[in-house]
Amino acid sequence: MFPLLNVPADSKGLGSLLRAWLGLLRWDKPSGRLILLIPAGWSLWLQGQSPPSINLVAAIVIGGLAVSGAGCVANDLWDRRIDPQVERTRQRPLASGQIGVMGAVVLLLICLIAALAVVLWGLPAAHRTLCLQLAIAALPPVLLYPSAKRWFAYPQAVLALCWGFAVLIPWAAARGSLQGGWPLLCLWLATLLWTFGFDTVYAMSDREDDRTVGVRSSALSLGERAPLAVALCYAGAGVLLAIASGLQGVQPFFWLFWIVVVLGQLKEALALQQPQLPRSAYGRHFKHQVLLGALLLLGLVAGRIWA
Repeated sequence: MFPLLNVPADSKGLGSLLRAWLGLLRWDKPSGRLILLIPAGWSLWLQGQSPPSINLVAAIVIGGLAVSGAGCVANDLWDRRIDPQVERTRQRPLASGQIGVMGAVVLLLICLIAALAVVLWGLPAAHRTLCLQLAIAALPPVLLYPSAKRWFAYPQAVLALCWGFAVLIPWAAARGSLQGGWPLLCLWLATLLWTFGFDTVYAMSDREDDRTVGVRSSALSLGERAPLAVALCYAGAGVLLAIASGLQGVQPFFWLFWIVVVLGQLKEALALQQPQLPRSAYGRHFKHQVLLGALLLLGLVAGRIWA
């Protein structure tokens, strides 16, 4: 019944099917999905003096999950011959043979159609054209990012550009334009720096495998300077977010959240300098970035609701 997924058509096989599809989308690991939605939340809640509508928030969340899922499937399609050679990825559904290539392609198309449906029918009618243009512009880097490790020394910079659209599209969906001035520019740059930083740490766990396989990453390219680069990225992102928030007139108590987040990020970056860190430390760092980014978003949300 499920030839594309290579699982038996019984109740146990159905459970394996669902787990395989969730694994391919990474929806079984919510941290990676939340970390894309966080900059989208910053973008929505930094605008104006009132909270965004529930419908707009729901559309951005659903669209973000669809695009994120598409990126994960595209990544595994690109890396289906590399992933079996990397400890962290060898059990992924495509790498382990739980899902066939055609099954993954079908799932990729479903995600892209879902994202398109959100743009066409979930966003304000007057703003759809610009949002569609931005979504189309985001598609090439999202689909090509997984290949960047084969030809670019800093593929994490390509991912950062992808993450930047998580700021631009919600801003355009709420305002109908990208006329955000310094607040939008600072928020976009902060997101790029933050993304480059946490994804460099994520790549640090795969350095030995990547070196053996022959693919590139910012962790390998930066070498011993990687922890310093991550710290500078987090510091720069914190300053830029402060500028954007200040220009947008956030509530004073937001700065308590901001201080905690910035200090937490720098603490996490300094911890990377410890020698012989286990691989699990890099995964914990990534999860902590999700929590810190969400804490900053909580400060923005609370400030707008309070106002």
